[in-house]
Amino acid sequence: MKQRRRIYYTESQKAIMWDRWQEGESLSQIAQLFDRGHSSIQGILAETGGIRPAQRCRSRLALTLAEREEISVGLARGDSIRSIATLLGRAPSTISREITRNGGPDWYRANLADQTAWDRALRPKTCRLAENRTLARVVADKLQLLWSPEQIAGWLKRTYPGDENNQVSHETIYRSLFIQARGALKKELLQHLRRTRAMRRSRHHTQKTDNHGRITNTVSISERPVTADDRAVPGHWEGDLLFGDRNSQIATLVERNSRYVMLVKVARQDTKTVINALIKNARKLPQELYKSLTWDRGKEMADHTRFTLATDIKVYFCDPHSPWQRGTNENTNGLLRQYFPKGKDISAYSQAQLNTVARKLNERPRKTLNYKTPAEQFSQSVASTG
Repeated sequence: MKQRRRIYYTESQKAIMWDRWQEGESLSQIAQLFDRGHSSIQGILAETGGIRPAQRCRSRLALTLAEREEISVGLARGDSIRSIATLLGRAPSTISREITRNGGPDWYRANLADQTAWDRALRPKTCRLAENRTLARVVADKLQLLWSPEQIAGWLKRTYPGDENNQVSHETIYRSLFIQARGALKKELLQHLRRTRAMRRSRHHTQKTDNHGRITNTVSISERPVTADDRAVPGHWEGDLLFGDRNSQIATLVERNSRYVMLVKVARQDTKTVINALIKNARKLPQELYKSLTWDRGKEMADHTRFTLATDIKVYFCDPHSPWQRGTNENTNGLLRQYFPKGKDISAYSQAQLNTVARKLNERPRKTLNYKTPAEQFSQSVASTG
């Protein structure tokens, strides 16, 4: 079988690849544009871990191609280094070094010297985490606690206000993880990120759709109080079932104001079991901190009226095929997949173990809370109702 010849992509073609990658297209989709296999595209993007390299530009102090051509012409005429420097408005030492490092007076060529200078300048800037190993150790420790780079960056900014030496952007952390040439963070730390990938890419929502059966006597989310919609007051929760292997599941509840998470062990998916578990959990909180619950239209909530009668907590339901209306819960379930990966049997987890996982999540700083933790925010709510 005849092998296809190797293709060398132009800079403009690479720019198209990066544009499509940032728009969320797959490697296969991008490869179709060039009639190549996806591995051909992956080789280009993987060099920098799926992170688009910054566009290169020449320093305003560097010699230009036009100046190098003047040097070449001057040498051909037999002009002295000082006279060439005077013509260009440059220091004689600058012209002397330029000629010496590019073959000397007899072998100096403008185009070759210009390309060599461009290639020589391709040296990665030392990353802050590589320069500040103490800061790198702090970042590594937080990653091992399953903090996201954005949470780490926000926490550092809040903990060390005005001290830039002890701060780092979340983008720098991502780059240090995905671009191993920086030598700042070990590649093994990638496994602690929420989504473990070999390359970083644009995130487009792929939320699940509501494919459960219909239930009756539902109250639409459109009738939910305005205070719940704008998160103005605590006590409004969103809930769902998080599924594992072998028909295992847990109920996940998140409070809209504080993003505080509660996990509830559920032995089976039938509505009686689920409602009984939710009633038992609801009685742990004062009424002021549990005013409403928003759920999707899954069959497990078919007996929702019994839940409301037992707890005096109103239940609101999302519109069909609209999981984004419970966005806080959907996002929380994504975070919980670090602890409960898809395909894992989660039936063996005790309520105490679920409480431990919830506590870990509640002790992570959140950007939306100005890098306070959900536990801090929820504690303030508890204190205000006491």
